[in-house]
Amino acid sequence: MQQAKQLIEKYYQAFNNGDMDTFLSLLTDDVVHDINQGDREQGKEAFTQFMQKMNRHYREQLENIVVMANQDGTRAAAEFVVLGEYLSTDEGLPEANGQTYRLPAGAFFDIRDGKVARVTNYYNLGDWIEQVDPQ
Repeated sequence: MQQAKQLIEKYYQAFNNGDMDTFLSLLTDDVVHDINQGDREQGKEAFTQFMQKMNRHYREQLENIVVMANQDGTRAAAEFVVLGEYLSTDEGLPEANGQTYRLPAGAFFDIRDGKVARVTNYYNLGDWIEQVDPQ
């Protein structure tokens, strides 16, 4: 359990540091990524492309991270707050002009051989849209 929690803490520390090499090294080659209110992608290459897109459109830091894991360390979950800035317009979403947002979020993980084998992210897309496009 402790190793699983440490893995997820390292995952989010690398994310917050913008250290994509370390961040991606914590994934299995066949990682499954369930995108919030979107598709399921598989493989480290697809995850890498997703993160490149995200880093073009958003600048984010996570705070108040709480990590939980099951007894055998094969599953974990995290809850956190996303502090973000919307840098450039993401297709199908409101126009970006540097809006900031604060968004509660969470993630669920499968862990295999000391790496993340699945990550499922969740946040309230409607809340995010209201924050960046409050018409």
